[in-house]
Amino acid sequence: MTNAIEIRGLNKTFGPKRAVQNLDLDVPEGSLYGFIGPNGAGKSTTIRMIMSIIFPDSGELRVLGKSSAVESKDRIGYLPEERGIYKKMKVGAFLKYIARLKGLDSAEADKRTKEWLVRVGLADTYRKKCEELSKGMQQKVQFVASVIHEPDLLILDEVFTGLDPENRRLMRELIREQNDAGRTIIFSTHAMFEAEQLCDRLFMIRSGEKVLDMPMEEIWRTYDPKTVVVEPIDASDIQKSWGSLPSVKEVVETDGIIELRLIDNADVGELMRQAASMAPVRRLELKRPSLEDVFIELVGGDAAAIRKELRSNVKPSLQEVSRG
Repeated sequence: MTNAIEIRGLNKTFGPKRAVQNLDLDVPEGSLYGFIGPNGAGKSTTIRMIMSIIFPDSGELRVLGKSSAVESKDRIGYLPEERGIYKKMKVGAFLKYIARLKGLDSAEADKRTKEWLVRVGLADTYRKKCEELSKGMQQKVQFVASVIHEPDLLILDEVFTGLDPENRRLMRELIREQNDAGRTIIFSTHAMFEAEQLCDRLFMIRSGEKVLDMPMEEIWRTYDPKTVVVEPIDASDIQKSWGSLPSVKEVVETDGIIELRLIDNADVGELMRQAASMAPVRRLELKRPSLEDVFIELVGGDAAAIRKELRSNVKPSLQEVSRG
């Protein structure tokens, strides 16, 4: 299989901080590759090195068969973490300008601009200035700018920022469509549930170090279910000492649903029998681990602290979210 990106021994420091450490990574052509990890883990730094925005201190990097992204720039679409639109330009003019920079003629650039604005629900913004749009609308315009030239490689850094649930769903559909068209896609996120729904391969990073690099089906085969979900009928039973059950290492309660995280080699059948005897339950089931669970198992340490680290800033603020 040919690789769209090949990385060997990549290192990058900023002062005393080691942002990326001895990274090896292959991104196969046609894959939908998720880069996930907490904020500040090294995802964006890796992407900026791939894009030749910054350069590594050491290591080797090849992009689409070339020694840098600069040599393949017209074959790459890039949505940066920081918005890269020209706020004073009108939306239609901005997208046509980007398309022309990527080699489209004027007529084709205008045609694709109008088609894409309809596709993302922004047809009425063609003559509006970019600065007049909400943050969610700006994010969709920036996505269009990254795909309008039909690139071979699409790199999306925190693409879901500022989008409400409806538009997050639309974005997932658009990303799948691009991948189905044969494009290699990398997207970074600290919201692991987005990666679970999209990726066929996954790269996890924390504190600049790779902790996992594996196809999704292999992840689910490797990490057996180790969580039992309990939903008591009576809300008062939520407070019972579920952590006292054998083999339970962590109890997480969310909106009346209890998740019992189990130790390795737990006797799941016995645990479920004892859980059912503690209180009448509406639901009692074995749950496949989430990517968050896998990450916590890999890095070790205080599970509650790591979960807090992963979930920091996952939910956009009310000011960021737009239904546009």
